[in-house]
Amino acid sequence: MPNKSDTDLDPPEIEDIGSNPAPGRGLGDMIAARLTRRAALRGLAGAGAAAALTEALVTEAIAQPMPVPMQGGPSTLTFPELRHQLSQTQAVAEGYEAQMVIRWGDPVLEGAPAYDPKAQTKEAQAKQFGYNNDYLDYWPLPAGSGSSDHGLLCVNHEYTNTNLMFEGVGEGRAARGRTNAAQVGIEIAAHGMTVVEVKKENGTWRSVPGGRFNRRITMETPMRVSGPAAGHPRLQTRADPSGTRVLGTLNNCAGGNTPWGTVITAEENFNNYFGGAAAETDPQAEAYKRYGIQKDATWSWGRHVERFDLDKEPNEPNRFGWVVEFDPYDPESVPVKRTALGRFKHEGATHAVSHDGRVAFYMGDDERFEFLYKFVTARPWNRDNPAANRDLMDEGTLYVAQFAERGRMRWLPLVHGTGPLTAENGFANQADVVIEARRAATLAGATPMDRPEDVETNPVNGRVYVMLTNNSRRTPQQVGPANARAANLHGHVVEVIPPGAGTPQVDHTATEARWEVFIAAGKPGIDPGTRYHRATSETGGWLSCPDNVAFDSKGRIWISTDGAPVAAGIADGIWAADTDGYGRALTRLFYQAPTGAEVCGPRFTPDDRTLFLAIQHPGEDPGSTYERPSTRWPDFKEGEPPRPSVIAIVKKDGGEIGS
Repeated sequence: MPNKSDTDLDPPEIEDIGSNPAPGRGLGDMIAARLTRRAALRGLAGAGAAAALTEALVTEAIAQPMPVPMQGGPSTLTFPELRHQLSQTQAVAEGYEAQMVIRWGDPVLEGAPAYDPKAQTKEAQAKQFGYNNDYLDYWPLPAGSGSSDHGLLCVNHEYTNTNLMFEGVGEGRAARGRTNAAQVGIEIAAHGMTVVEVKKENGTWRSVPGGRFNRRITMETPMRVSGPAAGHPRLQTRADPSGTRVLGTLNNCAGGNTPWGTVITAEENFNNYFGGAAAETDPQAEAYKRYGIQKDATWSWGRHVERFDLDKEPNEPNRFGWVVEFDPYDPESVPVKRTALGRFKHEGATHAVSHDGRVAFYMGDDERFEFLYKFVTARPWNRDNPAANRDLMDEGTLYVAQFAERGRMRWLPLVHGTGPLTAENGFANQADVVIEARRAATLAGATPMDRPEDVETNPVNGRVYVMLTNNSRRTPQQVGPANARAANLHGHVVEVIPPGAGTPQVDHTATEARWEVFIAAGKPGIDPGTRYHRATSETGGWLSCPDNVAFDSKGRIWISTDGAPVAAGIADGIWAADTDGYGRALTRLFYQAPTGAEVCGPRFTPDDRTLFLAIQHPGEDPGSTYERPSTRWPDFKEGEPPRPSVIAIVKKDGGEIGS
């Protein structure tokens, strides 16, 4: 998601105003109760070899932390660890190289012109790689081959930095109010997704312009609406009286995939594109407010395109904030907005197959004091008949998480007629529940979280890892005595442990689970409440503001960050750690981004020999402009702005990443 401002941890691009009117007792309180000395020792010791340590040995390890060796030691990760930096360019661990795969403006579709920042058009951008790439997914070619050298990259394009795209518009948020109709058209075409063929030849990755599977999905791509909200009056507009057809997908942050071979892209901060007096006067004003929709939109699209003007199309925002499914191998397939999974600021939606074949999708709502969700399909997925899975995500149960003390949690159903979700509270049917999922979750008793972003399941141990980036506005009244971080500047990672985790009988459909704090980020010895396994302030191993996450085939966690420059004075990057054994939660710094950029979408190829990374908004620093950017990464050409890009990291000897 967008980076942080220099005055607060809230990105000016998304106006994270904290729209939950009654956050109540937050996860901070639960952590305070959970992280007693005994629980902390148990969590830090981990499993495997660490389980054999006595309490005295663990206490000694915490009380007297040792410097992390550059190679070897308790971690199974052997790369030489980086030291923290802030630089105009990137850095990667010794023995590895970062290869450029594709950049903003590079040709994708047949007939796309070459990148020329001084000759941009809407038509050109619709055929070129979009802006601010976030979520990544890799699909082998041919389909089902398992190839790690030839495939498709599916890439989200979350938002645009107007001040870095166009000359003469100035800096910061104000630049977005100075765009003309032509520039707005370019920005609209730069959103959405790209599907692009990629190949590794002679050890080097490259994109394939004009590949037969290549595709651009933009804000003008026709999409179908399915599930309980399809056809609802609140989704009907003048352009679509049926409420079942939508043009485009907006502010796509992270995403996921399905076991039947489709991509899920998640719509996050859609609220910033809609504005008008109706934000305060329309009958939906309270609902608008709950999603952060305001009179003055962040982008000026509503001045040039009617559907972003609430006074002309008050229902258009209700058509965004969903997860969208499509087939990456079929460029003609119609994307589908799956409304059964709820409407909120989706960071992503990642799947886990349960013991009985049903599929759970875990989702975070990326705003402070918002919630963690999951959706469980009503039926098992069918391995032998892909067509039977076509609308599997339209039937099932949406849940929201409620955390309790002593490491327990419950998944509360968001089902019409259950508890307070009745007509008396404004929910006439399930469509109302999913359209106003935030309000439904609040009434149901969900636990307010510290900006839940990516949520992923570890394929080896079956546990679910929740990235909680930060919450600078948590007050002392919202924390307990064991958690001194009244303003959670650095965030943390929560580990959810479903019944049967680590066995074939893992139950992701269960309504109860256990939880632990895997990492509480920040600088050890400096920032109160940090929790690592033997990390010290002298190494690059400590991190701040966890955002996205991936796992390699060994079950090791790879965490990307967003906001570390503001919160901690270090560049955002990629940290890796074991999730079990003596190296559990011992994070090591592998990659750091150029100034202003966050790192998104970590994705491994099946053989673990390539790690794809999305480097988003390089140069997004205070005062940075098209004419005078804080960096010109990755091309460093005089007179040209920085370019969001996808890179591939490989080991120089061709080996597996991290080992």
